[in-house]
Amino acid sequence: MSKDEQKPAAPEDSDLAREARAGFKFDLAEAIGRLGGGDLLKGASPVTRKRQVEVATDLFLEEHLADSEGALLVVLDRRVRESMKLTQESYDHPLLALSEIVEHVLGREDRLQLFVRQVDAEWGRMYLERPHFQKPGQKPHRDDPYTFESVRETLAGLLDTLAEYPDLTGR
Repeated sequence: MSKDEQKPAAPEDSDLAREARAGFKFDLAEAIGRLGGGDLLKGASPVTRKRQVEVATDLFLEEHLADSEGALLVVLDRRVRESMKLTQESYDHPLLALSEIVEHVLGREDRLQLFVRQVDAEWGRMYLERPHFQKPGQKPHRDDPYTFESVRETLAGLLDTLAEYPDLTGR
């Protein structure tokens, strides 16, 4: 018999294999294993570098950003992800990218106000309520969870925290 010809499986062998697979739940790990996954991912993580950085940034923000409502975290995280699409360098220094985004927002009052408006809109979507948009030069609504001043203070606090991680930010 040549190498290319395969010996046909005995009927009892295929019945045994079929019975064994009948109670086995097939998942992605099984598929990779059947494809020779031992060598397929050898030396590499099955999670992309981009996703690893996103998760690390998410965890950092969840741990260090004081945001009980959650909308500020969502909008800031979205900004970080969009920023990371633009540059590969942010993969190597994700906290540097985060601090640059925060500095950019805090750098001019109009950018801060636009950012707060986006956070307010996200809050409205999350809680299915009409958001309270603060207008420049006016006092915020008493029920507004995100005011120009509160977001400024929160982001400034985050910058202070980021400054404590010089080895991670690349500075």
